[in-house]
Amino acid sequence: MAVMALGASAGLTDRQRAALDSLVADLRTIFGARLHALVAYGLPALRADGAHGHDGYIRTLGLVERVTFDDLARAVPLVSRWQQSKLAVPLLLSRHEFERSLDVFPLEYGSIIANHLVIVGDAPLAGVRVADADRRRGCEQQAKSHLVHLREGFLETGGEQRAVARLIASSAPAFRTILTHLVALEDAQMQAADIDPGALAAFVERVIGVPAPLVHEVLATSNGMSTIADPSALLARYIDASERIWRYVDGHRA
Repeated sequence: MAVMALGASAGLTDRQRAALDSLVADLRTIFGARLHALVAYGLPALRADGAHGHDGYIRTLGLVERVTFDDLARAVPLVSRWQQSKLAVPLLLSRHEFERSLDVFPLEYGSIIANHLVIVGDAPLAGVRVADADRRRGCEQQAKSHLVHLREGFLETGGEQRAVARLIASSAPAFRTILTHLVALEDAQMQAADIDPGALAAFVERVIGVPAPLVHEVLATSNGMSTIADPSALLARYIDASERIWRYVDGHRA
């Protein structure tokens, strides 16, 4: 297996590199030659959606020949050590499982394909891609779920202004992720780029007609950069924008 260097460009500390090396050793002990590759994803430096609130855990995908219950049983005693090293429990799949699930998790797996760091393996995800139709369907499901969440969430606030403000702030990271996926739907190459809030807002205004200032105002709430003078008025505009976004992706054709 080829092991690619974990350089400073990946934003990894010496401690993180050591933790990943230890994880590789553990997986090799469990799987032996059945371990084909390990990639890291979701790192702040790799995130295409620029989402805030990263929990500090490194997420990894292990591609193996097959996964048995005995393999999982051998991994159980190691989980607490992985977590202490700020490693999330690795996603363990055969390459066949991963490729056959691209239509089920098009956005999640598409993000891994577009933004990952190879720890072990020789370009394990080269040539793997999500179909445009699956990506569009994933965007539609995500946009519609977000719209429903905002509507139901408002009812649950009882109209209490602080609760409405919390609803907006807590939903902002998911809103940003939706917008990032929509940009990638138009241009898959942009998914590998670090898309800043200004680019997202400009895209939504130009393509969908949602005012850029509204996008900025909603996204700013997730990191405390905004104080909402009238939460219900902002939520009304936010819900209207979310409905327009869903209608756009519902009618989108590659």
